[in-house]
Amino acid sequence: MTVTHPVRVYRSDENLPREDQLAFRIAQVAADPVEVQAEVREMIVNRILDNASVAVASLNRAPIVSARDQALCHAPGPNGAGSALYGLDAAATRVSPEWAAWANGVAVRELDYHDTFLAAEYSHPGDNIPPILAVAQHAGRSGAELLRGIATGYEVQVDLVKAISLHEHKIDHVAHLGPSAAAGIGTLLGLDAETIFQAIGQALHTTTATRQSRKGEISTWKAYAPAFAGKMAVESVDRAMRGQTSPVPIYEGEDGVVAWMLDGPDAVYQVPLPAPGEPKRAILDTYTKEHSAEYQAQAWIDLARRLHAEHPELGNPERVESIVLHTSHHTHYVIGSGANDPQKYEPTASRETLDHSIPYIFTVALQDGAWDHRASYAPERAGRPDTVALWRRVTTREDPEWTRRYHASDPSEKAFGGRAEITLTDGSTIVEEIAVADAHPLGARPFAREQYVAKLRGLAEGSVADSELDRFIDAAENLESLTAGELGALNLTAGIDLAAGPKGIF
Repeated sequence: MTVTHPVRVYRSDENLPREDQLAFRIAQVAADPVEVQAEVREMIVNRILDNASVAVASLNRAPIVSARDQALCHAPGPNGAGSALYGLDAAATRVSPEWAAWANGVAVRELDYHDTFLAAEYSHPGDNIPPILAVAQHAGRSGAELLRGIATGYEVQVDLVKAISLHEHKIDHVAHLGPSAAAGIGTLLGLDAETIFQAIGQALHTTTATRQSRKGEISTWKAYAPAFAGKMAVESVDRAMRGQTSPVPIYEGEDGVVAWMLDGPDAVYQVPLPAPGEPKRAILDTYTKEHSAEYQAQAWIDLARRLHAEHPELGNPERVESIVLHTSHHTHYVIGSGANDPQKYEPTASRETLDHSIPYIFTVALQDGAWDHRASYAPERAGRPDTVALWRRVTTREDPEWTRRYHASDPSEKAFGGRAEITLTDGSTIVEEIAVADAHPLGARPFAREQYVAKLRGLAEGSVADSELDRFIDAAENLESLTAGELGALNLTAGIDLAAGPKGIF
């Protein structure tokens, strides 16, 4: 059963007992030695494959080059074997675990192409894997221990995302990632609840930041934000293991997160957490991406591809008067015209901005009948005159029904699409809708192991040898049998020249 934990603000003189603080309740979940169920193990393997696929596809992009160069300046300390970096031979190159979490976290997030969970808040729970795996490799842990740690990371992040909205207060969603990654590392290392509690508090305290990183002109920091949270989680656990304490109560204190960053002194949140002995299954509620774009764009890309096949004339701006996408509050205000970001209609906008522009994404998918993580974002593609003309005819509008379905707790009701109303210049209209992406568990073509492997092979083509892919896939699929010290096998070596970038302080 799930236990709902109430969270409100307490004055300092109320002296909220530690065992009633949310951070301690999360720590108790992390310290619970419950076994990982078979279907959860299988999904963790899928997400390890998924993270590797999108990381390998971005190895020579500037943010990854920079993060990797920084990591390579930090050798592992004396208390472990170090951690591997995507693209480099794990036997030859190891770095300090917090820096591996940093570099690999940037690689995983750069293309906005891995898993997602959306509820009161948004999240990419796969961001938990780089810091937990980095510590596991450094500390010489086993595959079974890694599975337990990742299951905790997913559980904690999903539970927080279900209950606490950060974006309403313009706080970046990685504020839920610092605590979840710290909890997952605590599970991995078999730490006691008190130590994990202190680490969670520090991780949350150091990873609350504004959402400006996802507003207007979106910068390369978008990929760094979750990597920073993972790095802070590793460092927070390290400090907590050394006996260092955190601000308490971090969520409920009168000068804490809820009081001043979220809903304020009168707020009450209800956070669902597993009961003692209850399996951690939250990863099964999450879903991955077939397309390299914001998750709310996934269904719209699939609808645009379908419309391209059925109505090829829609790609011609001279035939289209307007396209209105009726959708959820989040889609309209974050990646739609409701954001009031002129950059979302700017042909010279950054890739990071374009992957948060549903008008752009829908236009290109409608014209091309396809979506590619490179070609669809190319400057020459964004600047095509017929694309720009059609793009500026696309707007979004919030529809209360689609907002309701976005927040529905019933999986069969929960939806991330909407209804497209297209008015042609001859006065006729075309109306089509889609609820979930084709790759969603309830979609037309749900992702299973076969699709995860195909995604990896497709994105790694030309950079990773087939034999290396086969070895990595075999290691991932046999994760539970990997013994202590063998987790370096969960790293892909790329057969390409990995670029070096401009130098900084290190």
